Amino acid sequence: MFAAVASLALLGAALGFGLGIAARRFAVESDSLVDALVAMMPGSNCGQCGQAGCAEAARLIAEGTAPVTSCPPGGKALASALAAKLGIPLDLSTVADQEPRIASIAEDICIGCCRCIKVCPTDAVIGAAKQIHAVIREACTGCGACIERCPTEAATLQPLPATVSHWVWPKPDVPAYPAPALAN
Repeated sequence: MFAAVASLALLGAALGFGLGIAARRFAVESDSLVDALVAMMPGSNCGQCGQAGCAEAARLIAEGTAPVTSCPPGGKALASALAAKLGIPLDLSTVADQEPRIASIAEDICIGCCRCIKVCPTDAVIGAAKQIHAVIREACTGCGACIERCPTEAATLQPLPATVSHWVWPKPDVPAYPAPALAN
């Protein structure tokens, strides 16, 4: 019994040591600019930009083959931050800054065709064939892929309702009058 445990421990240590050496020897260097752009992006990998995910979009933006305005969930704030990071001029007139939205499926006209389930990049739509479908709010990124595929127009994008988990206190307005001077 002791010999079996000792041999497995020795084998595990040797293989772990070998994997550690291989990880250092065959490590792939990543571009620090791409890593910084990926950190700035929403990270939902929704595919609204037309790329496979946020990492691919960041790589193309860093190369200059994709515009900094290509991320719809990021909106104007992300586009201006990416332009500032890359040091390029930006025209924000073409960027639509939309409020966060999620998909919703009307139960009375859903026929259960499963087309929306097949195109959802985050698996937010649940249901079965010839059954009513529903959307998991926490998983939906609001990409709208299900909207295009629904034959009965049961799927729609709705504004994200404010709940306690993501509600943010609005910033106060800056007063129009100057602050009073303090007496000495």
